[in-house]
Amino acid sequence: MGYRVAVVGATGNVGREILNILAERQFPLAEVAAVASPRSTGDIIDFGDTGKELKVRNLDHFDFEGWDMALFAAGSEVSKLHVPRAAAAGCTVIDNSSLYRMDPDVPLIVPEVNPEAIDGYRAKNIIANPNCSTAQMVVALKPLHDAARIKRVVVATYQSVSGAGKQGMDELFEQSRNIFVGDANEPRTFTKQIAFNVIPHIDSFLEDGSTKEEWKMVVETKKILDPRIKVTATCVRVPVFVGHSEAVNIEFENEITADEARAILREAPGVMLIDKREDGGYVTPVECVGDFATFVSRVREDSTVDNGLSIWVVSDNLRKGAALNAVQIAELLGRRHLQKAA
Repeated sequence: MGYRVAVVGATGNVGREILNILAERQFPLAEVAAVASPRSTGDIIDFGDTGKELKVRNLDHFDFEGWDMALFAAGSEVSKLHVPRAAAAGCTVIDNSSLYRMDPDVPLIVPEVNPEAIDGYRAKNIIANPNCSTAQMVVALKPLHDAARIKRVVVATYQSVSGAGKQGMDELFEQSRNIFVGDANEPRTFTKQIAFNVIPHIDSFLEDGSTKEEWKMVVETKKILDPRIKVTATCVRVPVFVGHSEAVNIEFENEITADEARAILREAPGVMLIDKREDGGYVTPVECVGDFATFVSRVREDSTVDNGLSIWVVSDNLRKGAALNAVQIAELLGRRHLQKAA
């Protein structure tokens, strides 16, 4: 028999992607429920390409008792109300919001990086899914950290509008169209025009001048990978629909060459190395859409510091940054703890 799995926020970008990936990876399911807010109750959505349709259930009235896992993709406010209720009913929650990520009693998991940390899930029956930009970065950093011990990371992100949800994607489309036809173009989702522009501001500002998105990358990398690593981030929204990119500069304790790093990354779980020093010999966001991998390109030595490397990291943020990682956590939970056969 398989697992009974509820997908909360099933009608959103990430929720739909979770359903697609559960179907693609043939996750062992006895039953799957699409759960969302009352306004979506009764809607019909597809379960991937299986031909099966799911009728959306009302989250406010959904009983989590008897369900093995709930994959939440509905934001922090919804998680605050319903995650404790699901966990108390004996349903293990995998939460995609930021609400529980820094809770010391909740493991923050990227399965290729820190699978053993999932063993602490029983404290609250909750597992946190990291920020989309953090997830892809630590997949690339982990094998290099194991080889040469990372001291410091400087990262600039180029984050797609899908990270702001459907409304972000709609705004980029509408602004781009309006510019071509000469219509008015007032920003709503973003603080400034996003079409043909970049915005160095994601989430709210903190007292030190950084944004909450940048703070998340710092503290989540430390929790997932190693608390001794120093991290500084600049997070930028760019006019790309799907796919986050990152320019990552890394300083190591021990010597590591670009050739050694490429050999390590070539064999690393979850990483696809595409690094040809020629025109087009790298991966861009357009090419990563729909793929499970975290792509690494432009591996080169940084001569301005001892033991330095620079790399380019690209991934589909709706997949590895959110939905895929959540499903991988569910697979890991099943293998290590729940162990139901398909």
